[in-house]
Amino acid sequence: MPELKLLFLQMVVILTAARLMAAAFRFIGQPAVMGEMAAGILLGPSLLGRISPAIMNGLFPAGGLEALYALSQLGLVLFMFLVGLEVRPGSLRGSTRVVIAASQASIVAPFLLGGVLAWGLYPRLGNGAPRLPFVLFLGAAMSITAFPVLARILADCKLMHTRVGVFAISCAAFDDITAWCLLAVITVIARPEASQTPLPMRFAALGGYILAMVFLVRPALRRWLPARDAPGLGRFGATMILLLLSVWVTEALAVHALFGAFLAGIVMPKGGKLEEELRNRLESVTLVVLLPLFFAYTGLRTSIGLLNSVELWLLCGLIVMVAVGSKLVVSAVIVRGSGMSWRESLAVGVLVNTRGLVELVILNVGLDLHILSPTLFSMMVIMALATTLMTTPLIDWILLTSRERYPSALIENTAQRPS
Repeated sequence: MPELKLLFLQMVVILTAARLMAAAFRFIGQPAVMGEMAAGILLGPSLLGRISPAIMNGLFPAGGLEALYALSQLGLVLFMFLVGLEVRPGSLRGSTRVVIAASQASIVAPFLLGGVLAWGLYPRLGNGAPRLPFVLFLGAAMSITAFPVLARILADCKLMHTRVGVFAISCAAFDDITAWCLLAVITVIARPEASQTPLPMRFAALGGYILAMVFLVRPALRRWLPARDAPGLGRFGATMILLLLSVWVTEALAVHALFGAFLAGIVMPKGGKLEEELRNRLESVTLVVLLPLFFAYTGLRTSIGLLNSVELWLLCGLIVMVAVGSKLVVSAVIVRGSGMSWRESLAVGVLVNTRGLVELVILNVGLDLHILSPTLFSMMVIMALATTLMTTPLIDWILLTSRERYPSALIENTAQRPS
């Protein structure tokens, strides 16, 4: 089968490029996932298509991407399940009120400013989409924090158990829950043709499904799948069936399937052998094999060459400035009110400004729904890369290099947290 042979060749090229770029980015102090994201962009029209369009079109023909797309979507479903598995909104340490205030402020400010920016961009980059979904989607896309990438940055910088790390990861957890709920609502609005059911009934069905998952399925899972027990193959298979059912239900409700995967991860019992076993069985193949395929598929849809005028590059710069300013500055000011120093508050702002992989997931949803034009999609991809690339260098500058001068203030453990 020529299609199968082409798919295997595509996978070899993508995984090889991903491993090489991951090693290169680790060498310069960036997370490996940034290298994998960059590899996907380089394999698309932004670089390979410019160097040799014949090679790119031969390797990734327009009519030969169905299998690559299907595998990338499977990778996204498993990834969003793992993201939901990591979210623990009920186990916050530190000042819960300040964490909630900071996280919601870091959602609301980018959402509002992103919406205002989207209103101005609509005549130029609206792509024919209805104005309301366009404005709401761009606001939500500005609001996201990449929870998994942030967790890995904190671990690499040895900040996970500091006041800064606790505030940042807790804010990111709330950000993810809020942003994905926003995205679910926006998707329902943006897909009126996907269901004959009136919009109010679809919102009611979505709300009912969320309540059923939280208050019925979650307690049942705690009894049936105790967190302390490692699941056998039978229970693992049942967990995967639950995940796929959740994905199917949200898609049937005209909400994006990835919200169902995220919700399934949230309601799973946390901690103990169960979570460890689920992670061990899913993480390696998802992160090493399937997600690089998604990066490559995203790269094939990203063409930096579409930004072919000074005006478009200025608009791209404006998008980056709004995304960084609204998220970083507002979060830092709110966290400063908890009693942290300005240095630590700025560090929290920098960390929650990390968008990374989760942003790419949301942007692909927008492109699939025809809310984003290819040009705006490419601008937003640049924003996602820029906000993630700047995180580690800024943290080094703000915190880590200052730790030698001010050790007591910057490495304080969560046992000595602000009230």
